[in-house]
Amino acid sequence: MIHNGSDALVVDPGQASPVIQALQQLGLKLRAILVTHRHPDHTAGIDELKSILTGPIYGPDSLTSAGIDHPVKEGDQIAVGPLTFDVWQTPGHTQEHLSFVCYKFLAKNIEAPLVFCGDTLFSAGCGRLFDGHPESLLNSLERLAQLPEQTKICPAHEYTLSNLAFAEAVEPGNSALSTYRQHCLNLRGRNMPTLPTTLSIERQINPFLRSTEPDVISAAREHGATDEQLLAVFTALRAWKNIF
Repeated sequence: MIHNGSDALVVDPGQASPVIQALQQLGLKLRAILVTHRHPDHTAGIDELKSILTGPIYGPDSLTSAGIDHPVKEGDQIAVGPLTFDVWQTPGHTQEHLSFVCYKFLAKNIEAPLVFCGDTLFSAGCGRLFDGHPESLLNSLERLAQLPEQTKICPAHEYTLSNLAFAEAVEPGNSALSTYRQHCLNLRGRNMPTLPTTLSIERQINPFLRSTEPDVISAAREHGATDEQLLAVFTALRAWKNIF
């Protein structure tokens, strides 16, 4: 959820009750919902939230049965209050997966891009492949990685610590990983989220954005990569993560 003190935008409401509780506590009105893809942990709260929603539900055009009333696709722009989001198709986790990119987001007097990327990119990880393909997911990640370094990355799940354990297995000599893991442990120890992250951080610690690094290539070759090409390395890493 993001809000301006009076109006709120919610992304991927898998449950309605936490959203309703936050709205009531903060005195907010729900003005819009963004949905990245079809999985129930991103959509199950939509029906209950409709009764208090005063605006549109944006999402993939294949999800009208899940409550999407404003289908969007690659290249569309949507405006929610003062914010404008570009719609990006970011398939891989699922074929219909979308990300929502706001190029001018002002927080704490700092303007930086903001992206809601669902289950495409996590901190120190990426989404599992369902009906998507490794090449599609790799292309989606590479596209996200072209955003400015200060971009705020807002994944849909708090998977950071488990992803960091895998990242350290892939690249044990990466000192940025141990430093960031301690930072995240401190946050979680205070019941605080590790998210959002930034693209600058992810370029240092996320093995799925570091498939050209020698140590990452070496680890991937030890776990089934057929060669040192980017797609082979990425595919091997994703398969390894599935069983890690």
